[in-house]
Amino acid sequence: MSDDVWKRAEIESPCIKICVIHPESRLCTGCLRSIDEIGAWSRMTPEVRRAVMQELPARAGEFSKRRGGRAARLARGS
Repeated sequence: MSDDVWKRAEIESPCIKICVIHPESRLCTGCLRSIDEIGAWSRMTPEVRRAVMQELPARAGEFSKRRGGRAARLARGS
């Protein structure tokens, strides 16, 4: 199935299809959104979505020390 089915003319979700909620921060380790933001995304206005998207880079520090998973495999080239 093509991902084109899910595309719409609006601010796209930052989802990268690695959906794992970190138990302490309660953020998705893939897209860095909170559980509440993920659940409300389809009902958010474009302005609210933009605000969430602008906050995501600052949240990346929460997981910067992580060495395993997809990022580690890509870094090793395997």
